[in-house]
Amino acid sequence: GSRAVMPVTLGKPGRSPHVTARFTYRGAHDPFGPVPRFDTGASVPAALERQAAGVAAANLPPDSDGVIRRLPVAFHLRTLLVPGLAAEAARLTENKPAITVTTDERNPLSFLRGVGIAGVEIGGRVLPSDRDGALRLHFAPPQHQRLDARALGNTSLRGAVVVIGAAGDMLRTPLGLDTRAGVTAQAIGHLLSGAVLARPAWAPFAEIAALALLGAGMIGLFRFGLGWAAALTMSGIVALFAAAWWLFAHHAILLDAATPSLLLALAFAAGAVAWLQDLRLAHASLRLAFSDSLPRASIEKIARKPGLLRMEGETRTVTYLVCGVRGIADIAAAFRDDAPGFTRLMQQALSPLLDQALAHGGTIDRLTADGFTAFWNAPLDDPDHALHACEAANGMAIMSARVTEHLALEMRDHPPPQVEIGVGVATGPVIAGGFGGHGRMGYSVNGPAVTLAQRIQALSHQYGPALIVAEETRNAAERGFAFLEVDTIAASKSDAPVTLYALTGNPVARASPKFRALEVFHDHIFQAIRRQHWNRARELIAQCRRLSGASQKMYDLHLARIAWYEKHPPGENWDGAFRPVLE
Repeated sequence: GSRAVMPVTLGKPGRSPHVTARFTYRGAHDPFGPVPRFDTGASVPAALERQAAGVAAANLPPDSDGVIRRLPVAFHLRTLLVPGLAAEAARLTENKPAITVTTDERNPLSFLRGVGIAGVEIGGRVLPSDRDGALRLHFAPPQHQRLDARALGNTSLRGAVVVIGAAGDMLRTPLGLDTRAGVTAQAIGHLLSGAVLARPAWAPFAEIAALALLGAGMIGLFRFGLGWAAALTMSGIVALFAAAWWLFAHHAILLDAATPSLLLALAFAAGAVAWLQDLRLAHASLRLAFSDSLPRASIEKIARKPGLLRMEGETRTVTYLVCGVRGIADIAAAFRDDAPGFTRLMQQALSPLLDQALAHGGTIDRLTADGFTAFWNAPLDDPDHALHACEAANGMAIMSARVTEHLALEMRDHPPPQVEIGVGVATGPVIAGGFGGHGRMGYSVNGPAVTLAQRIQALSHQYGPALIVAEETRNAAERGFAFLEVDTIAASKSDAPVTLYALTGNPVARASPKFRALEVFHDHIFQAIRRQHWNRARELIAQCRRLSGASQKMYDLHLARIAWYEKHPPGENWDGAFRPVLE
């Protein structure tokens, strides 16, 4: 025959039910402490209750958003344990005298929050539950059949579980609205088939571990830039949701991807704000320290990666440039009664030259009254540092001519002395790093290339052309400019000779017939000097003087040296370098 389960509505005043179902648990401690508690309950009339096989609570408590997702197995009515309607129906279907649950006393968290329920034994299997005994329903399109009592006719209900309810008693589920009877019927089907969702005890630990690992990785990647941290955050969130969906779809395991993702996003937002603030402060600090010495692009790179500025020191190959105004003493003497005018003149002369150095990626090293120094390939790498230094030097020569024209027009009533520059450029190894003391540090370089560039600039006035470079610089930048040999020097007998070249223009100038003629003559002149063919060298110089673009000052210098060599022969093993200081 049929057996009926009568509903009890907990939380409503009325007659207390007579519960026939018993509860047992597997474990050492009572796990029923966390189940929902009620002080009142209203059962059906006693006559109906006596005819029923059992009574059970019909309550289906929703989550905080009003959606039914969980099904309680048991409730506390004061000191009485009342089974849930679906759990009692499943018990009677299996002809079990009691509802058996397992405890979660092996869960490490039970030490802190007390023992609760871990699962419910139904159909020879243990269905995982929350610690308050609620089973998580795996809602799907209804597998139960909805019948209208008026249209049943002779329909056989033998072997079926029938839930009777009002058609208008609607509840919200994850799939939309359904009747209370429909939700209860679906829950009974899930209990009997074992198709419930699980949230294992390890789930919170997995979520915390994933959040910690992704958070630590994100924080670490902030060192390499905001983009790397953002990429990890986005990929981490995608991975969390993908893992949660895979576990849900294939193993009916619930993993909370939303909370770790939200916390990770908030951590990224906070980290991004802090990173941007640090970047802003770094920009401000770098602008304060290097605004006059580093290009803006270099400041941006160093602000994003402070490790690029290695103040502790390193060996680098740089191209060093020394620029100075020729005849500074004569210019100062002309302004002896107008100190502000002299200062203004030097500022007008040097400012565009400094701009050229910065525009071509140079780092300003030192400022003096008559000029400045700059270097390339430090602190940031610049594979074409020699070429960029020569571009800056060529731009300085052009700007110097423009400044001279401008000053002549501006001061036509009292024309200033002509402002000419001399530039020396050398390439070689240096020590780069922070130099200074007593808390005052500056990034600079020191080494043979610095000394050589200074020496070349000091000698540049002897040759006529404004831009003189060392042989190593010429070799590295030869593809971009026209270079003309002008001298070979050495500081002492032990020093190796260094050939000097005048930078006379760009590749267009190098291809011109005028330059090619000068280049051929200079090759022959210096070959004759190195072979100590003094008369031949004089003849070549005399012919070269008549060419367009020839530097008369440089030829006078070499004629004077030839006369000196004739009186002081350099010897058979001479390397062609002039070592004595020519008076």
